[in-house]
Amino acid sequence: MSPQSEKLALFIDGANLYATAKTLGFDIDYKRLLREFQSRGYLMRAFYYTAVIEDQEYSSIRPLIDWLDYNGYTVVTKATKEFVDQSGRRKVKGNMDIELAVDAMELAEHIDHMVLFSGDGDFRSLVEAIQRRGVRVTVVSTISSSPPMVADELRRQADVFLDIVELQPKIGRDPSERPHREPREPREPRGHTPQFLQRSAVRDRPGPTDDDFDED
Repeated sequence: MSPQSEKLALFIDGANLYATAKTLGFDIDYKRLLREFQSRGYLMRAFYYTAVIEDQEYSSIRPLIDWLDYNGYTVVTKATKEFVDQSGRRKVKGNMDIELAVDAMELAEHIDHMVLFSGDGDFRSLVEAIQRRGVRVTVVSTISSSPPMVADELRRQADVFLDIVELQPKIGRDPSERPHREPREPREPRGHTPQFLQRSAVRDRPGPTDDDFDED
């Protein structure tokens, strides 16, 4: 099968990707990212996962979420949960691993290639399960930072490891463009349904590319 005829899907751990790009000192241009992977095959879905602070009057990540939702991405969100740790400090939890894993397993039979934007070692078992279904898996993160942003076990499990530094010229935002606003990690909660069966082919329209989130 030629790369151009491959059916592929992107699974973006929003907070993890943001932290990786921030560590490397550049901003992601999500329009360019979409175009890059559209050029690599038939892009069936581009999922973006992040959590939002539900009771916050305004979250700086909402413009990004809205733009992604209208420009070819399937945005999956849930509300964060607040708790107090043993030392009495207030913490916010917004882990999207389960949502990403469920969507990936449901979509596996429809794709040839999964591209996972995350360095989280918790995804190693998911990658192995997807591979057992005959799907190639590329993990996108970086070993160029110190320490590396990708867990070694995840990098070794992947069929292909792609350092995001190699993608930076193709998916980074031009510094001459309008300034990028600092993101944090929240996003608009809505019922989680596998949307890959509801959306048609990935779209690409102009719009802003701000990013805001901060997840554990």
